[in-house]
Amino acid sequence: MRRREFIALLGATAALLPRAARAQQPMPIVGFIGVTAFDEWKIYVEAFHKGLGEAGYVVGRNVAIEYRWAEGRNERLPMLAADLVERGVAVIVAADGTATALAAKAATPKTPIVFMVGADPVELGLVSSLARPGGNITGVGALAVGTVAKRLQLLHELIPAATEIAFLRNPTNPYYSALETRELQSAAPVLAMRLLLLDASTTSEIEAAFAKLVAQRAEAFLLGTDPFFITTRDLLVSLANRHMLPAIYPFREDAVAGGLASYGASNRDAFRMVGGYTGLILSGKKPADLPVQQVTKLEMVINLRTAKALGLSIPLPLLGRADEVIE
Repeated sequence: MRRREFIALLGATAALLPRAARAQQPMPIVGFIGVTAFDEWKIYVEAFHKGLGEAGYVVGRNVAIEYRWAEGRNERLPMLAADLVERGVAVIVAADGTATALAAKAATPKTPIVFMVGADPVELGLVSSLARPGGNITGVGALAVGTVAKRLQLLHELIPAATEIAFLRNPTNPYYSALETRELQSAAPVLAMRLLLLDASTTSEIEAAFAKLVAQRAEAFLLGTDPFFITTRDLLVSLANRHMLPAIYPFREDAVAGGLASYGASNRDAFRMVGGYTGLILSGKKPADLPVQQVTKLEMVINLRTAKALGLSIPLPLLGRADEVIE
């Protein structure tokens, strides 16, 4: 082989080496922790995948995902987070509420974490500030907890004569429960309402809570913001409607499932944003340099079919303000 041809061959081979090396590298793995289960979280996982895709990552093509589901048991979260750290995932997604984010943060000071929480991440101790998160963690705030007083106001507009309101919360998520309780206890007297506080973290406790609120003649029902209540959505809606209790819920999907009304942040938007941030980190961005995003879209949904079954007439001004009316 002539010297000039040999040098050209060497140059061509060198140009191909980086591409070949990249082709041989295993695709990065994202670890996804959820309090609930895939079936209940499917639409949010799809939104997360959409956000990943917008950032240039497609599952099975250039990224893999390992899911860990706690099946509604918050006490399992630390073990699941530790398992993903040991697995050596590139990013941990803790987009299932406060308990998940805190468990992930406690598990590792190094592996990048992207959270989605419904409360103030600074107050939770997840980040130093919204603009400069610091450390290995950033994410999305969904304003979920901060809307509970507004849901009480909407319940008052739906049934202005009601004074006895049952509020169901999950005691295994103490931060959410305490914050929402404080907000409601401040808002209820202004509306001439009294709160019946009920706790449940299992299906049997939900059924017992409804037996108690019926016995104490509650006139309406307000559901707390907690991932566990997503896994039990059908049961909660069924019990409220069976007992002819007007009820308002945190998420659009609750009203779609037959709940009377819902008001809160869009979980689909939040999960899409989490997917986008996960993609940025996979591309080399550091969590400390990515400001915490805020979901600004709030949705009010009213189910007229349920209202009719409950014998309620929804005020026209309220219908006019709704983002979605189910007929």
